[in-house]
Amino acid sequence: MAPPPPFRAEHIGSFKRPKHLIDARNKADKGQLSQADLILIEDAEIQRIVQLQQNYGYKAITDGEFRRYGFYDGFFDRLDGMVSVQNADPEIFMDYVPDVKAFKIKDFKGGQTYICTGKIRRTQPLYVPSFTALANMVAPEEVKNIKLTVAAPEWYHLRHSAKYAYSKEVYKNDAEYFADIAKAYQEELDALYEAGCRNIYYIALINDCISKRKPDMSVGVHLCRGNFRGIYFAEGSYDTIAARLFNELNVDFYYLEFDSPRAGGFEPLAHLPKHKQVILGLISSKDPTLEDKSMIIGRIHDAAKYMNDPNLERICLSPQCGFASHIDGNNVTKEDMENKLRLVSEIAQEVFRTTVW
Repeated sequence: MAPPPPFRAEHIGSFKRPKHLIDARNKADKGQLSQADLILIEDAEIQRIVQLQQNYGYKAITDGEFRRYGFYDGFFDRLDGMVSVQNADPEIFMDYVPDVKAFKIKDFKGGQTYICTGKIRRTQPLYVPSFTALANMVAPEEVKNIKLTVAAPEWYHLRHSAKYAYSKEVYKNDAEYFADIAKAYQEELDALYEAGCRNIYYIALINDCISKRKPDMSVGVHLCRGNFRGIYFAEGSYDTIAARLFNELNVDFYYLEFDSPRAGGFEPLAHLPKHKQVILGLISSKDPTLEDKSMIIGRIHDAAKYMNDPNLERICLSPQCGFASHIDGNNVTKEDMENKLRLVSEIAQEVFRTTVW
């Protein structure tokens, strides 16, 4: 039986969508393809990507986010109180958010946004349907290992700031706004747990969202530096935030990006508590060039020195981010992606003697 996540060989969750899947979604948007037919195409492609992950020894299986336009879909767009806004005034988008770049590209779906105009309530399942569909594609004993990407609680607040994210007639301040968001997350986590989910990770997080999780539900967090078509928007080391990040955030493990010099060194890992684990994002999902195996292995051991972990007991390996955080993906081919997934698996086997634990 596999131990709780994370596993030695990990990935962030999103994979390159094949062109015919993207075309099918665009047709469905225009009313040229039924939702039922779209789901059939999605199911077939998800089954293919599940098999690919299994072939390389990955345990934390995802659906590649093939049912989403972007990593943030599936939560806010299904909440009461959130309203879709098309062709919104550019003024409400904050320039420091990387996805704002996408809104200038014709017909890019990510240009759609959501604003809070009423009390936020969870009145229907959010991630549960996609989780259940994926669970039906794996063996019953593997359901607990399925990994689910959960949108950042602050996503639309980040996009629009407190000035535009919610109506002041509904919420007087950020505290009220985030309190209802946290409640919705708590309710969804309970529903996911009942459906068999035990492995989730957030793209950033606030503790209130997971304050009522069950003890056997593993929670990780990914500190994304930006991944729209391979464009990053944040750089610098983790030095200034490491102590608080590792000690005040109530998660079990951290997906950290160390794929380029802009991420800084491994020194901040000295702050990681002994009961927490790190997934080192040493393989780039943005650059098609395949990394040198010996160099990556050397970097794993370098990180372990700062963690005082000579036996590598708290370290896992993954690409630094997803291969397609948005529907059209990064500037890598399907073959590039598969080569990098294979490399992570091979290194895990060589260094840790397993892709699991």
